[in-house]
Amino acid sequence: MAWGPDRWRFYRLVGREVARVARAASARLTAPPDVLARVKVTGLVIAPHDLRTADATFADDMYAGLFVFAGRSLAASGGSPFDYAPPSPEWAEVLYGFGWLRHLRAADTALARANARAFVADFMAGRGDPVLARRTPVAARRLISFLCQSPLVLEGADHAFYQAFLKAVARGAQQLERDLRRGVPPQWRLLAAVALCYAGLCCEGIQPILRRATRILSRELDRQILADGGHRSRDPHFAMELLLDLLPLRQSYLSRNVEPPAALIGAIDRMLPLLRLLRHADASLSHFNGMGATAADQLATLLVYDGALARPLMHAPNSGYERLEAGRVVVVADVGPSPPLPYSLNAGAGCLSFEMSSGPLRIVVNCGLPASGPDLRRIARSTAAHSTATIAEASSCRFLGPGGWWAEDVAADWLIRRLGPAVLRGPRTVNSQRTETEEALVLAGRHDGYGPDFGIVHERRWTLQADGARLDGLDNFLRSPGREGTRLRPQEVAVRFHLHPAIAVRAVPEGLELASPLGEVWLFAAEGASTTIEESVYFAGLTGARRTDQIALHLRVAADTAVTWSFTRLAAAPGRPAA
Repeated sequence: MAWGPDRWRFYRLVGREVARVARAASARLTAPPDVLARVKVTGLVIAPHDLRTADATFADDMYAGLFVFAGRSLAASGGSPFDYAPPSPEWAEVLYGFGWLRHLRAADTALARANARAFVADFMAGRGDPVLARRTPVAARRLISFLCQSPLVLEGADHAFYQAFLKAVARGAQQLERDLRRGVPPQWRLLAAVALCYAGLCCEGIQPILRRATRILSRELDRQILADGGHRSRDPHFAMELLLDLLPLRQSYLSRNVEPPAALIGAIDRMLPLLRLLRHADASLSHFNGMGATAADQLATLLVYDGALARPLMHAPNSGYERLEAGRVVVVADVGPSPPLPYSLNAGAGCLSFEMSSGPLRIVVNCGLPASGPDLRRIARSTAAHSTATIAEASSCRFLGPGGWWAEDVAADWLIRRLGPAVLRGPRTVNSQRTETEEALVLAGRHDGYGPDFGIVHERRWTLQADGARLDGLDNFLRSPGREGTRLRPQEVAVRFHLHPAIAVRAVPEGLELASPLGEVWLFAAEGASTTIEESVYFAGLTGARRTDQIALHLRVAADTAVTWSFTRLAAAPGRPAA
């Protein structure tokens, strides 16, 4: 059987990963002994501030045996949560990461402190699943959590517990040091380096690791944080979580009278403006490439460091995001290619998708990534879960995972276990251009994600009027380069606009009327396709998945075809002038 481009690409990826593992193994054979094998944690010097907000009511739930993490819950019935099977992999990552200790600290009671010590003691005694706890990002989060929450855990503890805790910190640091030597994926390297820098600054006795960890941190930040402030994964959630660790780390360097590395300061300064680009007026981030529900209070905390009056970035060419803003209306669009495979674990097939808001009201959204559930997360990453065009119900990206020709392939199984459900193939050529005049803001983009399978290039143009009262769109479906003059097999195309659950939609003679709870009314109209209202799901709700609606434009593409659409404001919210 002839091998297609995907198969060749896949086995080149396998070869590169095997070579990476072999290089790491060779380096370990010639490397000096682990620094941590020669030192011992003798005490804690500082406890960094945890910027993540805490809710003391969680402490009551935990005391009652209820553990709600990553959108799933477990009732421990008076036992330890480490003795139960996790309800989802994401729930387990949160449990073994111990970031939830901050909620017990917020309760500030003797009972909460005793509870915290009991949970940490359970883990140190070996209860739970060592495989789940061993994963590099989980171990890095746990080390940072132990150091940040050490005042909670150690207040009132006896000497034996204190010594056991220091040994657990040392073991965690030693594990991460070995992971770095082993050649883990790039995002894991960055997280491990951050955690080791925390350890080197907070602990007495393991300062020798600080210089090495700082070098690795600087190198990975320079590699992974792009010039416009985005992370190479294009994942806003990862960037936000990373910043929540980098800001206290910078302060920890200063607290120890150690100069923070220039790469750390530069990364923070670049990353904060990009979050503003992705932010809507309802204090949430746009749902692209791994972003689910936004912890609005944590985002607000981060943006304080960027200055309360700072203006958002409008153009992020390296990260592939654009922002159009006029009046009260904000449009944020994904005009970037798929991230490199090692960074694409949460990437979505949402090229040329967009979100639109008017003031605090979200109108057009993407479905967002759910907090838990491999099957739901796979659906949420599909093109159909984004406000863009889908051809033949296929995604513009090919994902590693269940199904496909690699289902029985041993090499594929190894690669998937190592890298997760990454993007094997996605749009490779993505172009965008924006122009601004006194009358309108115009953004145009195109991608070739459907070229290999269907011979079609998707082009989209957004035109936002200067007063924010109207957004016009144009979707073109063109023959791929080299296919001009050839006959294409007709394909069914759906152009989707997922609506926020707060939006009520109904058909009117002029098109579709979109009404918000605030009293604002918009009219949607389209030409060149049949318009339907269909069911959708909003995965990014703070309380979990919610039913919502989507507008779908259906057309059949057999030659170069165009469809136009528009959103026009008919009535402003009460108390606000109509544009």
